[in-house]
Amino acid sequence: MSSPPLPRRTLVTRAAALSTVPALGALAGPLAPPVSGATTTRSGGVTTHEISLGGQRLARSGTGRWATGRLDTATYRMLALTWSGAAPGLRVRTRSGGRWSSWQALRVLHDGPDAGSGEDKGRRGTDPLWLPEADGVEVLVVGRRPGDLRLVLIHAEQRAQDARVRPSLPGARAAAKDEPTDEPTGEPTDEPAEEGDATARRPSRSPRPRLLSRSDWGADDSWRDGKPVMCRTIHQVHVHHTASGNDYSRGDVPALIRSMYRYHTQSLGWSDIGYNFLVDKFGRTWVGRAGGPGRPVRGAHTLGFNNTSMGVAVIGNLETTGVTSKTVTALVKLAAWKLDKYRRRPSGKVRVYCTGSDKYRRGWVKLRVIDGHRDTNDTACPGQSLYAKLPAIRRRTRKRAKKYGGTG
Repeated sequence: MSSPPLPRRTLVTRAAALSTVPALGALAGPLAPPVSGATTTRSGGVTTHEISLGGQRLARSGTGRWATGRLDTATYRMLALTWSGAAPGLRVRTRSGGRWSSWQALRVLHDGPDAGSGEDKGRRGTDPLWLPEADGVEVLVVGRRPGDLRLVLIHAEQRAQDARVRPSLPGARAAAKDEPTDEPTGEPTDEPAEEGDATARRPSRSPRPRLLSRSDWGADDSWRDGKPVMCRTIHQVHVHHTASGNDYSRGDVPALIRSMYRYHTQSLGWSDIGYNFLVDKFGRTWVGRAGGPGRPVRGAHTLGFNNTSMGVAVIGNLETTGVTSKTVTALVKLAAWKLDKYRRRPSGKVRVYCTGSDKYRRGWVKLRVIDGHRDTNDTACPGQSLYAKLPAIRRRTRKRAKKYGGTG
């Protein structure tokens, strides 16, 4: 179902409406001073509003607490907050269908590019929150109050084909050629070459699963910055969840990924969407970062460990919500295909080089070949429900690899 066009509401101030701030509507509570630095951009069917919450926009509401009050906004479906420096405590409540939600905490986004990659612009943010169509928000800051805090509201219009999209990259037979890419590039790595790295083609291996391409979800390549960078090899598969929420339909997924892509590239300044692949609750696997799904594209998904890994994110919050069997099967097929190309043992461990994360210093670390984001960074990702499935995912991936004559 298509979304209605965006209303162009304006902020009501003490004196008059400010037409230069289309992102916010009238305040539901006491009127506040004008918002400075609000911007609205429209590109590729996606509208983004970024509103500065610095200055007097946040009013003190107790010791170490600041709040915006209830704000009317243009229609949006994805919400996030960004800042620089140390992370504040952030909570939001939103209005959908005329009703306000309860307060919910926003988690700090621990995905990101490695230091020194040239992709980290120093902007930090929350995990984006996916909602039913909303037109109101209230923000509460607890503890540190960043002077450059910005509210990000994103609305991606649904395309007619979103509800009936089909994989444009069918599953490949074992040992089929990799799909080509027109953007090859190399990357120097801090990790010295190891014996046993095998990129040579073998007679047989785990086949590529069915994939939905970037064009299937509607990627606007003008948002990307620069050419994809390749890892020298792939040692690991890092499993994530997007923590964005579970209330989405099959037809929502392309717009959800477009919104996340917009947030990663335009609000956080990354060169592309952070994940190499995304898997939805319906068991569909979507290509994320550009460069060719069969190639070792360096992502921005696991701080400190992007240089020799592939990152896949399950769309949803899997902390307490169960993981569907279709999602697990999709993860198994994807991991078997990617790891078997490099003769990695899905149930084993591997020594990898960390460029520095919030959990490990720069240096060598021994980790599972298939691990969860919490194994490399100080985060609850990929959620307890999904993390508990990793032993079974490793066993099933090993079995699938052996089935096709690969490394089990």
